[in-house]
Amino acid sequence: MIKVLIVEDDPMVAEINKGYIESVSDYIVVGVCRDGLEAIKFLEKNAIALAVVDIYMPKLDGISLIKELRKLQIKTDIILVTASNDTEDISTALKYGAVDYLVKPFKYNRLVQTLENYKERYYTLINKQAVEQQEIDRIIKTIRTKNALPKGMQEKTLATILKLINNKYVKKGFGAEDLSEELGISSVTIRRYLEYLESISKIKSEIKYGSVGRPKFIYKVIKKS
Repeated sequence: MIKVLIVEDDPMVAEINKGYIESVSDYIVVGVCRDGLEAIKFLEKNAIALAVVDIYMPKLDGISLIKELRKLQIKTDIILVTASNDTEDISTALKYGAVDYLVKPFKYNRLVQTLENYKERYYTLINKQAVEQQEIDRIIKTIRTKNALPKGMQEKTLATILKLINNKYVKKGFGAEDLSEELGISSVTIRRYLEYLESISKIKSEIKYGSVGRPKFIYKVIKKS
């Protein structure tokens, strides 16, 4: 079994994450810590393969925690699960060896994908003293591609949609139909990209009810505080 520590100051979120993690085979949550200092004490006394860590916590935040763990030569792997999509936080986390970075609200399937990828890497490296180049290539490919866009979505199309949103809709709401009309892309396709952008906290949706017909989703850009 792969032992997991959850580091999260919100008890409800911690319990939800515990349920998500233990729904994947071979994973067991062996502890929950409410802040980074508590997590360090726990990890100094217990051999834990993986910690799922929030960034915004009292006493010692997630970024400071991962830095301190590396100073102490504690080799526990880290997955950050947080509302922060700040590029500096992401860059620092990756430099200090975080195996993944999930931005709330994330979809359950995204966490499952991360855990399945990690499990393959974990068992490959723990069960063998040496591996062939082909196995190394497969592990590295998994790590490099885990943050890829969902199947069927294109980087160029996403970039085009983001450019229009940033140029025209930062200060006002918009619908899928607005982007569809301006870009010449079907509204069904546009909605898929908007759902993805909402899942990574770039935009948020609101339901607008009209006098007739179906309710309409209005999207707004999430501004950093």
